[in-house]
Amino acid sequence: MNLQSVSRYVARHPEILQSEPIIAGTRTSVRAIVELWRLGITPEEIPMHLPHLKLAQIFDALSFYLDNQEEINTYIERNRIPEELIHPAVKAAMRKQLKVLELFGTIDCDEDSNYKQQQQTI
Repeated sequence: MNLQSVSRYVARHPEILQSEPIIAGTRTSVRAIVELWRLGITPEEIPMHLPHLKLAQIFDALSFYLDNQEEINTYIERNRIPEELIHPAVKAAMRKQLKVLELFGTIDCDEDSNYKQQQQTI
């Protein structure tokens, strides 16, 4: 097994996501956890979206991210779907979801349904 541990729960494996940091024993990337967190989902709520993960794994992934932001942000950008490839029905559903998040104060939306992430203070 070529699993390389980088923290208690975060590891890399050359045959999984080309060695992108993952939660050990899963194929869940640190990137996936960070993207949920950036949407305003609290660490305690993330296991509702990824029920195979424990809260300790979530916090370790976020800790790894905070120490390696440039690397994880590069993976996030590399995996972003270009706007022109997103189906109009999906865009409409995303706009609805963004409006719900705006109601809860998680993000700010402008009239064009573009959004900007509020700064997370740590």
